[in-house]
Amino acid sequence: LQQFSDTGSRKEHVKITSESKPGFLERLSETSGGMLMGLVSFLLSFYLLFTNEGRALRTAKSLDEGLSLVVPLDSIHSVFQQNEGRLVHLAGALSTSKPLFDPSYGLSIQAVKLKRNVEMYQWVEYEDSREYEENGEIKRETKYSYNTEWKPEVVNSRNFDREIGHKNPSAMAVESFTAVSPNVQVGSFVLSQGLVDKIDDFKQLSLSNLEDPHADVTRGGDYFYHSDNPRRPEVGDLRVSFFYAGLSGDDPHLGSADKVTVIARQQGDRLVPYHTKSGDVLQILYAGDLSVEEVFQKEHESNTMKTWALRAAGWLAMFVGISLMTRIFYTLVDWFPVIRDLVDIGLKAFAFCVASSLSLLTISIGWLFYRPLWALLIGLLSVVPIVVAKSRVPPKKQQ
Repeated sequence: LQQFSDTGSRKEHVKITSESKPGFLERLSETSGGMLMGLVSFLLSFYLLFTNEGRALRTAKSLDEGLSLVVPLDSIHSVFQQNEGRLVHLAGALSTSKPLFDPSYGLSIQAVKLKRNVEMYQWVEYEDSREYEENGEIKRETKYSYNTEWKPEVVNSRNFDREIGHKNPSAMAVESFTAVSPNVQVGSFVLSQGLVDKIDDFKQLSLSNLEDPHADVTRGGDYFYHSDNPRRPEVGDLRVSFFYAGLSGDDPHLGSADKVTVIARQQGDRLVPYHTKSGDVLQILYAGDLSVEEVFQKEHESNTMKTWALRAAGWLAMFVGISLMTRIFYTLVDWFPVIRDLVDIGLKAFAFCVASSLSLLTISIGWLFYRPLWALLIGLLSVVPIVVAKSRVPPKKQQ
């Protein structure tokens, strides 16, 4: 069943599909598949939590080691032989050997990176579904709506529920790309590829000072349009914008070159990765002029945030895994609404408590080899969720 309507530029239609309500054996089979996925998620959570603690502690030790060894350079314009192989700290303006350019649009800029971003005006499909039960059948009502938007990737209209009237081109006539300067320096020192990769704070380039590069290209604001009428684009029209990162020369419109702070190993006139005794690699780059202490503080903060993010991801993977593995109990009683709801609440509470306890226990084991006292404390905390859950169970009446 389909219904169609056209609301201005946004077109929509509704499709209703129905299927017979799955039987008990079919639901049990689906639950068994979910249990297998749950087991995989459950086992992966242990690996994620355990390895994350080792990684966090190794990174912290490497940063402490780096802070104790780093040598601040007095001058970025001289390469001193006594610092060969040592971890050094320097700050200064970026410089590149030659500007980056895009000959197709007559554009050039003295920067570390230049990104051409191409978007095409296309149809985009949105869907909103809801399921309900009627006459013993499971029905799904899906509302499909279509709108025209600028998108940076080709939207495949063949996957639309209704392609007629919403067909997109299969490719873009102009492609996006990112140009990177082959030689990036701070003073007399050449940055390694790993350090250059860290220069990724892209800013949009103003096109107000440029002329239209071709007769079939029109400039509007900070975009070049491949369109007969940029104010009323048609499907298939293109617009092109440019972004840059790491301004490496004084520009009359953009200002002076960007300054960066680098901590890396000096190898001749190159700044390359430094391998610590803890087994980590240090090659750090931040925008601005920062002291040694500020850089390592930021790195410690970043390590802490990453550690907690991975802990949360590990706990969530364990919670989902336990929930899927115990779903069979819900399936066995889902014919009885009241019991089903109570079992669902109980299973979620069980998954929450067990996931919390096992996550804390796994973290404590990960710390055991590095900080035994903290490991013992976290291990004791892992018992708390189970004790709390047990205390809420009403005691049995005396016979």
